[in-house]
Amino acid sequence: MIVRKFIQWSLGASAAARADGAAALARAYLYSEMTPTDRREAESAFYALLDDASPLPRRALAEAFAGSPDAPAAVIQGLARDNSDISTRVLARSPLLSDADLIDCAAVGDSAAQAAIALRPELAPAVCGSLAEIAGREAAIALAVNETAHVPDFALRRMVERFGDDGEVREALIGRAWLPAAARAALADAAARALTAFVVSRQWGSSARGERMAQEGRDRATMIIAAGCAGYSEETAALAAYLRAAGQLTPAVTLRGLMCGQSGLFEATLAELSGLSARRVAGLAREPWSDAFAAVYLKAGFPAGLLVAFRSALAAGARIRADDDAEEGALRLPLIQAVLADCAKAMARGEAAGLNNVISLLRRFELDAARDKGRRDVARIQAKPEADSSTVTFGLPATLTLRPDSQDDEGGVMVDLEALERELIAA
Repeated sequence: MIVRKFIQWSLGASAAARADGAAALARAYLYSEMTPTDRREAESAFYALLDDASPLPRRALAEAFAGSPDAPAAVIQGLARDNSDISTRVLARSPLLSDADLIDCAAVGDSAAQAAIALRPELAPAVCGSLAEIAGREAAIALAVNETAHVPDFALRRMVERFGDDGEVREALIGRAWLPAAARAALADAAARALTAFVVSRQWGSSARGERMAQEGRDRATMIIAAGCAGYSEETAALAAYLRAAGQLTPAVTLRGLMCGQSGLFEATLAELSGLSARRVAGLAREPWSDAFAAVYLKAGFPAGLLVAFRSALAAGARIRADDDAEEGALRLPLIQAVLADCAKAMARGEAAGLNNVISLLRRFELDAARDKGRRDVARIQAKPEADSSTVTFGLPATLTLRPDSQDDEGGVMVDLEALERELIAA
């Protein structure tokens, strides 16, 4: 009887009054003891309010029913497909919406509706995959920052493919507590491409130089990512599969991995390209000078002329210990120098033709590794200064002492070059 009076009253009430009445009726439906007849009539009133000319009553219903499992399911369905000012309240919270409902609402909703879905707690992988495929950048950012969302690996990579040139999306993705190695590699590639485009557009360098810088930056990032995988694992295998699909699994990248001590990435690469099991590849990699390893190497499609470099890198990596202060994924200078020496010997013996290019590549690796070592050494010295900073030792028996009280007009230390030369010669 009360519901009938509400319906009759609503015919002549204002939009604001109807909204207040709708909210009161919704609360009564959820929390009061209504007879079955009154509940059916209340539901009929709610259905009628879904067609109200004003959005105010529908928004009042959305706010009242949004988080309740006892709301009328059909009303929730109608509210979820309303305009975003109304639907977002339901899409973000209602437990009555299934994964299929959310996917359908994301397909027909605007960016606000998609973002509301993306922020739902414990979002299912199917919904995350759908959002990664069809949603706009706002929803992509919302999904990336939602740590409770169960976003599958392919969905993360798809987001990078679609929005990799958007800095905010990249920042949101990289800020997640955990990202699979393949997704991190895709982000590194996207960032490198964006940086190259920016450098070229500003005319700070040629397109070829920009591409070289982007490639080197991407390769360094790949090595750091591989180092985080801790040897061969399913994640390392997924990283190798991604690199192959992206066209980045080149002999140069593979050799760089060995120069960084990343044997796990090499094994995953060889398994990915040859089709052999990881266990079989790992066993062959421990015997790099064997004919069996050479056969697998060639089956993977690597150049025959570089076989000696890969053999030397594997052998040297097994006996040369990594620097304690070296960063993860960094090139290892002693390892590079050992491989360079083996390649030079092979060329002198005439055992390997066409090594000039790989030696040039190794020289670039050597330069990068030497620079990294220099930076680490300088940083270590700066962190632990000598007790007497006025004394500079050149590593010779004699020591050059610079007197702090001998200064020029600008406060700099004056050096008598003739005295310096005499002291060094005497030493």
